[in-house]
Amino acid sequence: MKKKDPQPKPHIELRNPHISQEAYCSNEKYQDHLFEQYKLYVEMADRLSERRMVANTFFLTLHTLIIGIAGFSYESLLSLPYKGFLIFPLLAIIALCYAWRRILYSYKQLNTGKFEVIKEYENLLPTRPYVEAEWKALGLGKDPKIYRPLTDIENWIPIIFAVLYIIGISLIIATVPPSCGSTTP
Repeated sequence: MKKKDPQPKPHIELRNPHISQEAYCSNEKYQDHLFEQYKLYVEMADRLSERRMVANTFFLTLHTLIIGIAGFSYESLLSLPYKGFLIFPLLAIIALCYAWRRILYSYKQLNTGKFEVIKEYENLLPTRPYVEAEWKALGLGKDPKIYRPLTDIENWIPIIFAVLYIIGISLIIATVPPSCGSTTP
């Protein structure tokens, strides 16, 4: 089932109404400036994707560190007489997972806007390789055999971490601490 956009997309007007192509010093210069602006904007979209990857790297590193600390202190966590306090770090970690997911969603929204603007730029250029041709070659992101958008995959990572944390802390809380001086057969 296809999701419907809650709001219609606004009309994007790239051309400056105060500077017409006819009033420009020459048509060639106008087209050159248009293309230079297009290249700059495509580069800015690419940089946004790089920033998203840096954010993912940060959160993956942070969660790897958290899992490492939890693994290193596993035995001492099991021996705690009262484990209920572990709910507080769990809530903080779940909040990190939520923040990560919201940041990813924000980047998705920004990328969507940038690609709409790039599409409008390409409507003014002789060819439309970036948005039209490439996106159609990738099946518009609808056929996972051709292309699965990275956003579809990366949105699950914070959820998977959150579920793993909940399971891990639940198991630690449910585990009875070993008795001092008891012998196991």
